[in-house]
Amino acid sequence: MNAIEAHGLRKVFGEIVAVDNISFAVEKGEIFGFLGPNGAGKTTTINMLTTLLKPTAGSARVWGYDIVDEPERVREVIGLAPQELTVDDELTGYENMMLHAALYHVPKEEARVRVKEILEFLELERFANKKVESYSGGMKKRLEIGCALIHEPKVLFLDEPTLGLDVQTRAAIWNYIRSLVREKGVTIFMTTHYMDEADNLCNRVAIIDYGRVKAIDTPSRLKSTIGGDLIELEVSEINGLTSEKLRTLPGVIDVVLDGERALVKVVRGEEVLPSVISILIRDGVSVRRVEMKKPSLEEVFLSLTGRKLRDENGAREEIARRSIAIRRARS
Repeated sequence: MNAIEAHGLRKVFGEIVAVDNISFAVEKGEIFGFLGPNGAGKTTTINMLTTLLKPTAGSARVWGYDIVDEPERVREVIGLAPQELTVDDELTGYENMMLHAALYHVPKEEARVRVKEILEFLELERFANKKVESYSGGMKKRLEIGCALIHEPKVLFLDEPTLGLDVQTRAAIWNYIRSLVREKGVTIFMTTHYMDEADNLCNRVAIIDYGRVKAIDTPSRLKSTIGGDLIELEVSEINGLTSEKLRTLPGVIDVVLDGERALVKVVRGEEVLPSVISILIRDGVSVRRVEMKKPSLEEVFLSLTGRKLRDENGAREEIARRSIAIRRARS
């Protein structure tokens, strides 16, 4: 039995298809990541899997329990640390955790023991009796994760666990997540839009865009699908004729244009680069920057969707439009 199984999962708000017929499975003890931009359907998927939303179509099981027919059983085996913090600033860290323990009907004496262990595990024991309003952003996020662990869940859902945190704090959160799997055997389902987070932390990654899963595999295998080297150029606008000239060069696999950024996939970058530059100069294309590198998950996302993960062109308007439509559909 897998920790999570989803088949044809779909969620529609009015005319907006937030999640579009996705299927995947998460193995026990795995760190499984949903990688995609804001508005891609990541949080909606988590909300369905955690029984906060009912799917429009399809089915899913968490730890063998159906998310629609057995929501209470699902809630018994999961923990959720949402994107927005829910810990109470007016309570201490200890009080927040004891409150969550009560909500999950953990016996008081047992809860005290668990709270002490979790606070030590998250290196928050020194701040247990301080009000959460005095905590840093990273401390609040760790406490949020701790509250989600109080009832010893089998599966922990983390929605953008390091959003807005500095690099050092993000690294610390990564270590805690790895420790949860290694020491406590927890299965992790997490969403992120950070490339390095998905690459370094997740055993497998599902790339999701506009509610559809484009690919699922290990980060290394996803990157291997790109093949060869990548020549990234920052240039003035390239016309279609120049692009076709580049594609005909020996050793060029593909050319992807993204505004003033050109990504040339090649077999051996050091051999092809001079010819690429020569064609651009002859065609009057101004080259401002050139970088040759190995494929990353960003290049995988670009090749699968035709746009960068953090593409701002129209993204804010699209997200706003979808958010308004979803709010109207819920009301």
